[in-house]
Amino acid sequence: MDTRYICHARHRARGAVRPAAIAIVAVVAVLASASWFLIIKPHQDMMETEAGGHPSTPVVGGIQAPPPPANVAAMSTNQLLSEARKAVNEQRLLAPAGNNAFEFYLKVLEKQPGNQVATDALRETFPVGASVAEQAINQRDFNDAQRQIDLLAKADPANYTLTILRSKLDAQRKLQDREQQMASDKEKATQLAAQKAASDKVEADRLAAESQQKALAEQQQRAAQARLAQQQQAEAARQPQQSTTATAAAGGESAAGGTHGAVLVRNVNPRYPTTAVRANQEGWVEVSFTITPEGNVDDVKVVDAEPRHVFDRAAVEAVSRWKYQPATQNGTPVSAQDKRRIVFKLN
Repeated sequence: MDTRYICHARHRARGAVRPAAIAIVAVVAVLASASWFLIIKPHQDMMETEAGGHPSTPVVGGIQAPPPPANVAAMSTNQLLSEARKAVNEQRLLAPAGNNAFEFYLKVLEKQPGNQVATDALRETFPVGASVAEQAINQRDFNDAQRQIDLLAKADPANYTLTILRSKLDAQRKLQDREQQMASDKEKATQLAAQKAASDKVEADRLAAESQQKALAEQQQRAAQARLAQQQQAEAARQPQQSTTATAAAGGESAAGGTHGAVLVRNVNPRYPTTAVRANQEGWVEVSFTITPEGNVDDVKVVDAEPRHVFDRAAVEAVSRWKYQPATQNGTPVSAQDKRRIVFKLN
């Protein structure tokens, strides 16, 4: 065979194979790309969603979902399936309410019980839906978590995952109740402590004011008693002189015969009444009394007073304790009458 013919044949064969190879490579590339976008990538997204690591992992309340279809009840099975697939792609498995994949698939099963597409979709997306419900529980969106668990129960009522989710939901609710109760108790304790501190301060201020007022009243009472004692001593000093003068004027015979009036030898200062000190009251009491032959004071009577019944008792008690050198007549002790005005003055 001619060598040139063989080479020519080989070149023709190579030229025929090259377009076919290019076509095969192109088909494989298209299939690989389609597999990536239609199978592998959705599967990876689903796995990452379950792990919570994908940036598009649904966050309850954080995604602005599109409004639900206007009339879901009037939609056909195909329309419901289309809306369900759209919700799955947008990761709206269980939320928001009324516009999520599970509700669309369940609506398909209401219209067409046993629909294989809806049944398979609910079974395959159940684990992801359970993860979404658990996320709602962790975020303490308890009402929406309960709604999502109820949707999962409609899809697969016997699934054990529901028991776990319900237990976790109940535990989180109880934990929140305890935390709220502890916070309330702490706030009440703080309020009670503040009220007690305020009450203690008011009581301490009141006691301090009473103590200061009492000390001031005692100081005023001591000063009044000291002034009263000085007045009584001055008056007692004047009265013997007056009595001596009167006795001398009565006649030398009587003085020579041992006759003289009673002489005060011990003066007891009256106690200034506490009520009068606190009320800043002053006044006087005029008393009459009998001096016995033994020099004691007896039958003390209030003749007049200003104001009435304020200083009476203090004056009577003080005068009753006075001691006299008794009056004598011809050298013999005799009874005598006397009258005194007891002055009560603060200043």
